[in-house]
Amino acid sequence: MKAALCVVTGHESHVAGLAKRLRAIDRMECEAMGRSAGRALCHGLAASAQVWTVMVGGEPHAMFGVVVESAAAGDAIPWFLGSDLVARHGRAMIELGPAVISAMHGHGARLRNFVSSDNRQAIRLLERWGFSVEHEQVVMRGVAFRRFIRESK
Repeated sequence: MKAALCVVTGHESHVAGLAKRLRAIDRMECEAMGRSAGRALCHGLAASAQVWTVMVGGEPHAMFGVVVESAAAGDAIPWFLGSDLVARHGRAMIELGPAVISAMHGHGARLRNFVSSDNRQAIRLLERWGFSVEHEQVVMRGVAFRRFIRESK
């Protein structure tokens, strides 16, 4: 039986444990963006208007956040980094999406960021959450990324 997911406010005490557990593809995305997993999580926590941690069995297994890019333009940058364990909770993650996405839209009408073209699981989840994932690729530090975007209705 799978342990239940619990969503709490993100906290710096969650960073070290989660950084050790990140999926390999999430680590690769962080490195292609110029940061180690730990530094990416610290940066996300510090720069975000709101951050959530997904706990499984009392341990941090994912973090979500939203960075306000331009309040005047209504642009915000959503981000998500997770472990293999949280990735195995697909149904729960799909169900979690609407509340988190709604909260993110409270910080920006247009949510957009990049996802590795090889991160098929994340792309499927983004699409289930109502994001459009572009087909055009942008290469950063040798890694192909695709932009994803969602406009509030």
